[in-house]
Amino acid sequence: MLIIGERLNGMFKSVAKAIKEKDSKVIHDLAVKQVEGGAHMLDVNVGPASADAVAAMEWLVKTIQEAVDVPLSIDSTKPEVFEAGLKLCKAKPLINSTTAEKEKLDILMPMAAKYDASIIGLTMDKKGIPSTGEGRTELALNIIAAAMENGISTDRVYIDPLILPVNVAQDQCSKVLETIRECKILSDPPPHLLLGLSNVSQKTLNRELINRTYLVMAIAMGLDAAICDSLDKELVDSVITAELLLNKDIYCDSYLDAYRKKAVAVR
Repeated sequence: MLIIGERLNGMFKSVAKAIKEKDSKVIHDLAVKQVEGGAHMLDVNVGPASADAVAAMEWLVKTIQEAVDVPLSIDSTKPEVFEAGLKLCKAKPLINSTTAEKEKLDILMPMAAKYDASIIGLTMDKKGIPSTGEGRTELALNIIAAAMENGISTDRVYIDPLILPVNVAQDQCSKVLETIRECKILSDPPPHLLLGLSNVSQKTLNRELINRTYLVMAIAMGLDAAICDSLDKELVDSVITAELLLNKDIYCDSYLDAYRKKAVAVR
């Protein structure tokens, strides 16, 4: 299970302030804490407040890589900001993200090929997010086809079926789980399945509990990556335990500590 830390995002006030003031200590501390918490990769987003998003992305990527050596997920909506981050990544990066719209696929798939990056594909187009699992799966096929046309192996594609907040779209929770299962058989090798987990609990009570529970349900359906809060120890423990119960790791009485030590050794 690939855990992508979500906290290095200019949408958070503390991160926006650190970017504006070029406070490297705040960024270093947050990067290290996320990796120590269990993140294998860090999402990097300068947010909407930066006057010069390209320069902000360059500074943020350089600053993060001073503190940790995990791969980075470059998160933006602007091609020039993607490229600013991608060209500085020391490890193979992840592009976060493209939709299924042809205009975006035509820009971002060649960019992924150029920088040997993996890429997240969101199951939405100009019409929005389909209300059915079948609609999401159809868009996932379009994304996979575009990747193949650009010489990108399908196991470097991360399909995000876009979970919506449970308090406004409760019926979509089960449909996204169905989509995860269906997308696993769309190609050989299969694409990865990813969720921006925090979306499911937006503006709800008991956010942490909702996130943990839904993540475990999604893992059982085949989810193998999530952008989430790796500072939530119980969330990370739930991931480790779910994979143990799915026979992906060997049981021992101290399996939580053993998993974390193994993860640190791999990094």
